[in-house]
Amino acid sequence: MRPRTLDEYVGQEQFLGDGKLLRRMLLADRLSSLIFYGPPGCGKTALAHVIANQTKSKFKPLNAVSANLKEVREVLTEARELLEDDGRRTILFLDEIHRFNRSQQDVLLPDVEDGVVILIGATTQNPFFSINTPLLSRSQIFTFEPLTREHTKRVLLNALADRERGYGDIPVTLTDEAMAFVCEICDGDARRALTALEIGVKSSPDPTVAAPLIFDLALAQDSIQRKVMDFDPTGDTHYDLASAFIKSLRGSDPQAGVYWLARMLESGEDPRFVARRLVIFASEDVGNADPQAMLVANAAWDAVERVGMPECRLSLSHAVCYLATAPKSNASTVAIMSATKDVKEGRTLPVPKHLRDAHYGGAKQFGHGTGYQYSHDGDGAWVDQEYVPSDVTYYTPSDRGFEAVIRERMAEIERRRAEGPSKTT
Repeated sequence: MRPRTLDEYVGQEQFLGDGKLLRRMLLADRLSSLIFYGPPGCGKTALAHVIANQTKSKFKPLNAVSANLKEVREVLTEARELLEDDGRRTILFLDEIHRFNRSQQDVLLPDVEDGVVILIGATTQNPFFSINTPLLSRSQIFTFEPLTREHTKRVLLNALADRERGYGDIPVTLTDEAMAFVCEICDGDARRALTALEIGVKSSPDPTVAAPLIFDLALAQDSIQRKVMDFDPTGDTHYDLASAFIKSLRGSDPQAGVYWLARMLESGEDPRFVARRLVIFASEDVGNADPQAMLVANAAWDAVERVGMPECRLSLSHAVCYLATAPKSNASTVAIMSATKDVKEGRTLPVPKHLRDAHYGGAKQFGHGTGYQYSHDGDGAWVDQEYVPSDVTYYTPSDRGFEAVIRERMAEIERRRAEGPSKTT
């Protein structure tokens, strides 16, 4: 059911709709090198074959998973000869282009730059990370979106109606419930939807006019045993899910936090990665607004190590709900970032003599420890002495949660300092 023309192609209206850039380029047969980036089953390879039918150029497909440099060089040589002899250009479609390493991609660059070949590279990986910058700078990048439910429905209806390549000559009725289920669980992957339809039809008794096949919800569920998640532990999805997860917790939304947690775990994310992120979040975004948050996050990490999947997801959910609803403060995070900046870029402060180590023979000779006041001897376990210059401020607690108490404590110390050593509370 791969589309043969632009009219048969479903989806990606953002650049293939009427008057849109890529459609104009195709209709005018004025292609430049292209990079197709998007998830599986959204039509990257299908569009490349539509281009092959549409263009006057020679079309040469290769897959970077199986192709080697010898094959690529042969294609480039043939393309150069065709251009010299006939004036025709060659479109090199390189599927899974991210599978080529940097040096392999560099082989393409001279002929792409000289216009000997028009490169169409398809990838599920972020091209800004997986494709050489010189190739990117010479290519138009088109980002493919997963098919909507309505797109997937159109793909299935086309397959049921097509007499030449689909099931137009077979009495098959796809129920509304089965259609909705397939469109939902396939997550915008047309290939997966068509495979489910094919499995359901071929695994059933041959339908006849007298006994047509009713493709119902039970058959649809049997044809797709489990939803497949688009996930690569080193790719975009990994980082995008983690980003959505942390930002949801920071935004105090436990519903979203639990959803993104479930997405990561069901996709195959290492639960220890999630636990580490929670411990970091407890300090970075909750901090002293709720000191208990660090204990909860560490307990969840401990549960992950001791219990493992699938039960440890209960502890992770426990921690996620707690952290999402905890009062938030990044004051301690701001403090260490600011102090680190001063340490790296500012003048190094010497340790004041009264704070230096005095537990060795000869320390007094250097004046180390002289004048130090033991805090517990003071009123309220506090004495007025300098530890860093008085104009240095890193930690400014918020007025949320427990930090409001800390804020008041710090204000009280400042009041006592301002009153002078003769004043007490």
